[in-house]
Amino acid sequence: MTAPHSPALTIRFASPADAEALVAIYAPYILKTAITYEYEIPSTAEFAHRIETYSAKYPYLVAELDGIPVGYAYACPLGSRPAFDWAVETAIYIREDCKGLGIGKALYEKLEAILKTMGIRTMTAAVASVDHDDPYLTNASIAFHQRMGFSPVGTFHHAGCKFGRWYDLTWLEKAIGEYENDPPHPKTVHEVMDEAWGILNA
Repeated sequence: MTAPHSPALTIRFASPADAEALVAIYAPYILKTAITYEYEIPSTAEFAHRIETYSAKYPYLVAELDGIPVGYAYACPLGSRPAFDWAVETAIYIREDCKGLGIGKALYEKLEAILKTMGIRTMTAAVASVDHDDPYLTNASIAFHQRMGFSPVGTFHHAGCKFGRWYDLTWLEKAIGEYENDPPHPKTVHEVMDEAWGILNA
């Protein structure tokens, strides 16, 4: 008897060519949840532009099972002022039918390792949150980030309105480097590409 096939998980860098597949992963979050405060599904062209913009400096990763995209995670600037350069905001989305398989953990571990190699000191995440049962949102994302070592640092109340309901926004952070005085400026992901490929292929 042939052994059942176990799909192989791989993680690679995204490119604008992945936009259509990643929009398909993202769309249910827009249409059915308050996890994202976005209302309209972005066009493939708009999403490709987002990938291109963020990946010019930071890692933008895609997880695949047997070559099919099932999740993605990326880093982007926390703020526009130069003193923010050692901190990033991160985000992650997993295909609806692939949650609970460890894909999110694998993506965030690779993302963190690459950011650390770049010289980033702090990862942050802005997560929609509620303090009651809600049909469009649970606090599963907060729990996930806490399992990944993030700590909540504050909540903006009634920060977003979606589906005719108000939602909070909880910020979480994770230190991934030392906070020495006068740190060297972080490198871009392209400047550490050799190390980054090693991390992805480890």
